[in-house]
Amino acid sequence: MGYQNVKFDGGSRFLVTGGAGFIGSNICEALLRMGYFVRCLDNFSTGKWENLTDFMKNPNFELMEGDIRDLDTCQKACEGINYVSHQAAWGSVPRSIEMPLLYEEINIRGTLNMLEAARRSGVNKFVYASSSSVYGDEPNLPKTEERIGKVLSPYALTKKANEEYGRLYHKLYGLETVGFRYFNVFGRRQDPNGSYAAVIPKFVKQLLSGEAPVIHGDGKQSRDFTYIENVIEANLKGMRSGNETAGEVFNIAYGGREYLIDIYDKLCQLLGKKITPVFGPERAGDIKHSNADISKAKRLLGYDPDYDFAKGLALAVDWYKENL
Repeated sequence: MGYQNVKFDGGSRFLVTGGAGFIGSNICEALLRMGYFVRCLDNFSTGKWENLTDFMKNPNFELMEGDIRDLDTCQKACEGINYVSHQAAWGSVPRSIEMPLLYEEINIRGTLNMLEAARRSGVNKFVYASSSSVYGDEPNLPKTEERIGKVLSPYALTKKANEEYGRLYHKLYGLETVGFRYFNVFGRRQDPNGSYAAVIPKFVKQLLSGEAPVIHGDGKQSRDFTYIENVIEANLKGMRSGNETAGEVFNIAYGGREYLIDIYDKLCQLLGKKITPVFGPERAGDIKHSNADISKAKRLLGYDPDYDFAKGLALAVDWYKENL
């Protein structure tokens, strides 16, 4: 794996916010396997207890139930911590259009609280989740970090605000921040349930149940789907990176481009299903095409993703077969 050679000083202590969520729990797991102390902060609004079951008996794991909207909680979570991986947020473009005030509270104020707590606590490195949604209506492919358009949803706006705060906290206060624009992350533990579920786990669950999934639009929209192991690599290398990455943001993806209708066909093949999908209206706020230039992450982080889409999809499907 691309992060197996990443090493931190002995006794390094890590905080993962949103550690009971899809991405956060996978980061917790990787750090625990490497032998480090990990504190997980989560309020379980979207995170799941079952994502932490395997860690609870590990003496290096500490669970702190709390909300990033409370500054005192964030301060306590950062006590004695060297590195922060800030994954706590509410996702989903459609849900953010329905609940913009809640997204502002959690994603903007919550992240600002975490930045301030990390600054006060003298944290070495603060890495945080941004999103490819910040590219908005910018039409050019592949997406490069310095060229963004007008955002198309409250969710995208919250992530853009996170990046600006990350930049300011480095410039004004010297906190070493690193932002990651994730491109359609998928893999084990991603929740297939609910109306806002990500497309791959949702399709897998529906196909396994014999249901006909709904494809919004014509299915010709494209995405740079990114397997979870690549995201773990980015977080570990981001926390271990030098001062040259501080205040910067990076595309985190594989650098490929997959069309939704083709993904559906591949899932049918992997699951041995022949079910015709239902085509519905396009979703407000969605970007039509997305593909990442990852050269900046390769150059400054040493990011070298091992898992292409086909390899990751096969592993994800195997996991869902065993766990759904």
